Amino acid sequence: MQSKLPNTTLSIFALMSKMATQHNALNLSQGFPDFNTDSVLIDLVTKAMHDGYNQYAPLAGDLRLRENISAMINHLHGKTYDPQNEITITAGASEALYASITAFINPGDEVIILKPAYDTYEPTIRLQGGIPVLIQLQAPYTSIDWDEVRSKISSKTRMLIINNPHNPSGNVFSHEDLSKLEELLAGTNILLLSDEVYEHIVFDDRKHLSVAAYDKLAQQSIITASFGKTFHTTGWKVGYCLAPDNLMHEIHKVHQNVIFCVSHPLQKALATYLEEPKRYLGLSKFYEQKRDLFLKGIEGSRFTCKPAMGTYFQMLDYSAISQEKARLYAERLIKENGIASIPVSVFNCDEQDHKFLRFCFAKSDETLEKAAAILRSI
Repeated sequence: MQSKLPNTTLSIFALMSKMATQHNALNLSQGFPDFNTDSVLIDLVTKAMHDGYNQYAPLAGDLRLRENISAMINHLHGKTYDPQNEITITAGASEALYASITAFINPGDEVIILKPAYDTYEPTIRLQGGIPVLIQLQAPYTSIDWDEVRSKISSKTRMLIINNPHNPSGNVFSHEDLSKLEELLAGTNILLLSDEVYEHIVFDDRKHLSVAAYDKLAQQSIITASFGKTFHTTGWKVGYCLAPDNLMHEIHKVHQNVIFCVSHPLQKALATYLEEPKRYLGLSKFYEQKRDLFLKGIEGSRFTCKPAMGTYFQMLDYSAISQEKARLYAERLIKENGIASIPVSVFNCDEQDHKFLRFCFAKSDETLEKAAAILRSI
């Protein structure tokens, strides 16, 4: 039997979490909180179950939830998406990404990816017979050479994928970035797939600039997002997708054959919970405090960094400590020091190694203080 993904191995997230468990290490590798979600949200799920919402939801998702997403996007970015035809509830952002790529990428189509990048993009493209065209950003991955991006566009380019705010660097796109991107794609049939799962997590009084706010760009863009990241419910796998009607029509063809619909009671609960904007508007300050606690805790250590501008990840430069390859050093930290991280090299082209580890600070203050103490001791 011939594998369709011969070069795909166990996810680095699964590998590092497994090692963390084996060695009883603090797990700051995979991006999930170690604290619970709001009890109000849990109670809303229970209520929805008792109210009888235990059968299939509509294919596109609960209408009230879609209406509330539309209102949120309009409030934040001044763009109105039609709840009936331009918003779909998905099984996490991962399914939204999969459905979007599968709907539009055919054998031989090229898809431009800015590296470092989330590791699900490339396998999904290859499954459709597409060709990933990789552009390696220069460390610490906080600036994009748009002229280089332009040089990679060919007659076969069908899609460009961005992640904003950016995992793993914590960078956020500027108005200049998105204006250049809008200009770059104007007049082409290239689709933009904008992975915005950390849309509500930006720091130091910055504002998340969504593709939705750029009208011309939005007309050829698909936006994916995640309630798991927003409301500390990564295990629920509930996300959403925004796109113009003509694009969403094609995405539905994949969505209905992959998952058909997402958990009905979870959608009902999220629809109600989303009606209080403070529940997502306060998220940036919540995580900014955790970032600052973590960074203050490692003051005096030999790790260096530029504070993350968004997401709940912080890259640390360990070059003053070791010249080991990042994967090997990350594994040694688990075994010898009892702390798990992600080697950033795995997100790069050919695992280019710039001596960075990524730590997740979506953790309790107690966990962050313990982690910082370990890192100071190294």
